[in-house]
Amino acid sequence: MQYHSLREFVDRLENENELVRIKDHVSPILEITEITDRVSKQPGGGKALLFENVEGSNIPVLINAFGSSKRINMALGVRDIEKIPNDIDKYLKIKPPSSLLEKVKLLPMLLEAAAFPPKMVSSRQASCQEVVLTGDDVDLGKIPILQCWPNDAGRFITFPIVVNRTIDRKLRNVGLYRMQVYDKKTTGMHWHIHKDGAHFFHEFKKQGKIMECAVAIGADPAVCYSASAPLPFGIDEFLFAGFIRKSPVPLVKCKTVDLEIPATAEIVLEGFIDPSEMRLEGPFGDHTGYYSQDGDYPVFRITAITHRKNPIYLTTIVGKPPQEDFYLGKATERIFLPLMRTQLPEIIDMNMPAEGVFHNLVILSIDKRFPMQARRLMSALWGMGQMSFVKTIIVFDQDVDIQNTQKVIETLLNKIDFTHDLFFSEGILDVLNHASDKALYGSKLGIDATTKIEGEDESKIKSENNSKTASPLSEHVLESFTELTSCKILKQNDLHQVAFATLDKKKPQQGCKVIKKFMNDKKFSAITVFVLLENHENVNDASTVLWKILNNIDPKRDMYFFGNRVGIDVSCKTGEPDFKQYWPDEIEMSNNIKQIVDQKWTKMFDGK
Repeated sequence: MQYHSLREFVDRLENENELVRIKDHVSPILEITEITDRVSKQPGGGKALLFENVEGSNIPVLINAFGSSKRINMALGVRDIEKIPNDIDKYLKIKPPSSLLEKVKLLPMLLEAAAFPPKMVSSRQASCQEVVLTGDDVDLGKIPILQCWPNDAGRFITFPIVVNRTIDRKLRNVGLYRMQVYDKKTTGMHWHIHKDGAHFFHEFKKQGKIMECAVAIGADPAVCYSASAPLPFGIDEFLFAGFIRKSPVPLVKCKTVDLEIPATAEIVLEGFIDPSEMRLEGPFGDHTGYYSQDGDYPVFRITAITHRKNPIYLTTIVGKPPQEDFYLGKATERIFLPLMRTQLPEIIDMNMPAEGVFHNLVILSIDKRFPMQARRLMSALWGMGQMSFVKTIIVFDQDVDIQNTQKVIETLLNKIDFTHDLFFSEGILDVLNHASDKALYGSKLGIDATTKIEGEDESKIKSENNSKTASPLSEHVLESFTELTSCKILKQNDLHQVAFATLDKKKPQQGCKVIKKFMNDKKFSAITVFVLLENHENVNDASTVLWKILNNIDPKRDMYFFGNRVGIDVSCKTGEPDFKQYWPDEIEMSNNIKQIVDQKWTKMFDGK
């Protein structure tokens, strides 16, 4: 199904019982976030929410619209997301025709492809310009923009579709970059250094020229998704959206800047960025589950706001996974798999679990044909586009179902030999990685979990580990280590047994000292994987523990090896020698807001 606008998608959500209308009075300051966070963590992602009575505005708020597998399929107009990568694969495999008959057979596909580019429409045909506000009428305060988390620097536009062009106007970029609201006409523009928008901006900065920008809020679902997609440089996101929706995206010329924006968007912000003007932006509760640090970013000055009559404000929240962004990321995982295979044809499947927050963990299965193929693959991925920011890569054989994260972990613990299956590298990391000793750079971990073939070392220690003494009880660990506050020993596996423990950390390097003491204690030799966390963590929540490990370690620094045993220090590294980064606070909603939502909850969702 094609959608010409966001509200057509809203109608479909309601018809499919995927939308809850909330008529109760709610505040955009923290309350909507707390409600949405609870809903998004329900099995399957919960329902989309439309808040119709938002304090300080007459504009309803739509959130969690793409926050489930079903809704992301609905948004992209497919019953199964795999249809889109299959279509992409079909085009990638087009070969030059060798006969007239082949040319005739190819014609329908070429005609279909030719229908994808965006088309211009007049202002009269553009619902996004039904209302035009300029001068003193420009006021972001009339839009119900959220403050998401208690320590956020203010209100942030979190689902803005930002449009700009290169200084020579040959290329267009459409991306999602959060925008902190400073006043009624001014926001920040938070584009990371590796994003195309930032690349375009630096060209303007070099020449000291003003950069025009336009921001669409609440476009049709295909456009919303395409703005989030990691497209190769130079590929027009509106073209890609046309491919997904199988019809051209209608664009209209902005009123005050020389740019084009989706004609059916709900709200549009027009304006410019002066490269000489930077301003402190953040902190912001980010998708890692931690607050991203404040920093200087460009300033966006608004010259006009246009919108539909009775617009809808589309927004999202990010934080501790899973959230709505996980399902958008899953779509990207599936859609871009064929493009990865053009470079690395041995890849069978890919999984980016929620706990890895996109850039901390990628799991792959491959058709293995030669020795050390997994290591070759890891090195190639760490040099490829967005994959270059991934901290941990695990590679399995093609017969392993890597979409089941729990089964992946179990298979890994039954197979891995820490003496020769791990591969460490160093390189660029995502700006939100806080665990390395310095920003944007640190160690990476590759794990080869494939079956060994001729030319590779076979594990010689499985039988040795099976002969170990009986596993100790958690109580015995706590009796021997008084600085530990809790301990959970997981069930015995064929090769490895895991213990999670929490530490009341009071001084630097305490974590590594406890790990070394534990691993050298013969009473605990049956434990082959010892994970040490901070004392406030819940060792019974394996998903949270995995999320913590992936977020909080620099692999080469924080993994300690004792033969085929490993200790992992997940504790905060503030104050540690050579650690120069800022260790952020974990996102947590205030108790006051939780209590307010508790009081409203039953009424809001009674019978829904």
